[in-house]
Amino acid sequence: MPSLLHIDSSADLAHSRSRALTAAFADAWRARGAEYTVVRRDLHVDPLPHLETSALHWAAADRTAGESVPAAAEQLRQDVIDELLAADVVVIGSPLYNYTVPSSLKAWLDRVHIPGVLVPGPDGTPQPLAGRPVVTVVSRGGTYDAGTPTEHWDHASPVLDIILGTALGMKVHPVVVSATLADRLPGLAPLADHAAAEFADARVTVERLASTLG
Repeated sequence: MPSLLHIDSSADLAHSRSRALTAAFADAWRARGAEYTVVRRDLHVDPLPHLETSALHWAAADRTAGESVPAAAEQLRQDVIDELLAADVVVIGSPLYNYTVPSSLKAWLDRVHIPGVLVPGPDGTPQPLAGRPVVTVVSRGGTYDAGTPTEHWDHASPVLDIILGTALGMKVHPVVVSATLADRLPGLAPLADHAAAEFADARVTVERLASTLG
């Protein structure tokens, strides 16, 4: 059965744009038929701990002598990796928090970016996730248009593309919405209509992707 791994990281459980878009993706995925299943991981509601030891950055065979990992931490990392490997398609929601991904999502990335496991290691280990589709939904409170002073301040989108796309070899489908705080911050109020239209377009995009990927 085709399986979707649905990941959220927003701390806003009521008004999050990234959550709304990943939910729309999951709904459109389920609408394809009863065999289209969804595995849910909410990194804010049920956060992963930060790495218990730096040894977890490495495959067991590549750790130096004397480096040890608690059995529970080793098992947790393996559970997260197995969950990712089992998914035919992944959708990840990431609001822009202080110009990068939420720390809850970073904790998840730290457990899957492992040379010699999901990332090519020193011996040229293949990428088991190569070509696997992942939809990244990044919601940004402000604007980061080309030519503006904040053009390069979005550090979440590059992180997701580098880790998921370059390192893990997945096929990244980025979806970005901006000015999501236009209804809250007076300085962004003139962009409210533009932000609403961009969100509507993004919803169409994620629903289209959910109906075709996998």
